[in-house]
Amino acid sequence: MMKMNKKIFTTVLLTVFVSITIFSQEKLWTLEECVNYALENNITVRKGTNVLLSNEQDVIETKGNFLPTVSANASQSLNLGNQEVFQGQFVDRTSHNTNLGLSINQTIFNGFRNTNLYKQAQLNLEVNQMELDRIRDDISLNVVNAYLNVLFNREKLEIAKAQVEFSNKQLDQVNKLVEAGVQPRANTYDAIATASKDEQNLTIAENNYDLALLSLSQFLQLPYEGFQVAFEEVENPSAALMYNDVKPILEYAYVNRPEIKVAEKNIENSLLSTELAKSGFLPSVSFGYGFGTNVFFSNLTQDEETFLNQLNDQKSHNFSLSVGIPIFSGFQNKTNVAKTKIQQENSVLELEQTKLNLESSIQRAFTDAKAAFKTYEASKKSLVAQEMAFQNAQERYNMGALNAFDLEQTRIQLVNAQSNLTNSKYDFVFKTKVLDFYLGKSLID
Repeated sequence: MMKMNKKIFTTVLLTVFVSITIFSQEKLWTLEECVNYALENNITVRKGTNVLLSNEQDVIETKGNFLPTVSANASQSLNLGNQEVFQGQFVDRTSHNTNLGLSINQTIFNGFRNTNLYKQAQLNLEVNQMELDRIRDDISLNVVNAYLNVLFNREKLEIAKAQVEFSNKQLDQVNKLVEAGVQPRANTYDAIATASKDEQNLTIAENNYDLALLSLSQFLQLPYEGFQVAFEEVENPSAALMYNDVKPILEYAYVNRPEIKVAEKNIENSLLSTELAKSGFLPSVSFGYGFGTNVFFSNLTQDEETFLNQLNDQKSHNFSLSVGIPIFSGFQNKTNVAKTKIQQENSVLELEQTKLNLESSIQRAFTDAKAAFKTYEASKKSLVAQEMAFQNAQERYNMGALNAFDLEQTRIQLVNAQSNLTNSKYDFVFKTKVLDFYLGKSLID
């Protein structure tokens, strides 16, 4: 019997140890880890990175336009059969012909087209880098929002658990008072109904928390099974976190936000497109050089030079200089320039629209943050008042001066006040993060 007890104890101990080990190995994702993981693995970010790699190749390609093109050629031919060597005289002739050549071509001038193409390739690289920065900023903000939503639902879950614990204690107390004859039996049914409602609210809170975790895991493209976050304490907001004036935020955003920089670069790009279109009116000049030699053998002659001697004796050099002057292109050059100027005007308008949209977003975020802070301050005062009211109601209920229905109404008001405080706290924290976002501050501090 003692041996059996030892085996059971050993098994239980081993099970506990394994459970603790597995639990300790479960990864708890911090906010910083979530943001960094999203920035490294998000498909949109990875595609944007590939676009930059392609743009870098475009820069190399346009840089190569300034260099000459070099090509070599070699051919070997064999001719068999009868050939007419003199009029009416045919012979069976076998001949071998070898040709070797090298050509070099260099563009000297093409209306500054190569220069502008190189500048445009560099500009596209800069624009797409800024666009990738904007995407990374948006992803960081979305991750922070999803992470805060998990913490928010976690606090709501804790409140629901506390209410279930309280209602169960209240039920025990009512049962004791009923058994002592101090309260009527009907109060027991009211307490049971309250406890059941709190259990239902707890189930809803648990579901909302699971959904928040699921949303974050899907955004990070991680398996939901076993996904957990580290519950970092969100400090209570204070007035010191508020921004007193929206102007510094706007001034910073106008200079540093990626969407503004992209719009400005698009204007530069449209100017380069106009210059490229104008190159169609300008002449082009190119230089060419060719070198060639050949070797010929035939069965009809016996005194031909050797292969190497023929290569040396039959060398030839060719130099060429070509000038192309456009005279009439069927209005293509003219319409191309006109279209690029229209696009240039649209780029200017797009910059103005981007600034207006940014100003509107920042003004809205600033107004929302101010309103969220006021709501948070009011929620704190309301919670203090409801806690005092509920404490007073509970004392009156215990003395028999208040019925169960009125006590429950007071408790519901307290629960609502707790919930409103949690809502307003996280709402204000996130609205402040949005302002930090526009100011270029880190969202994970």
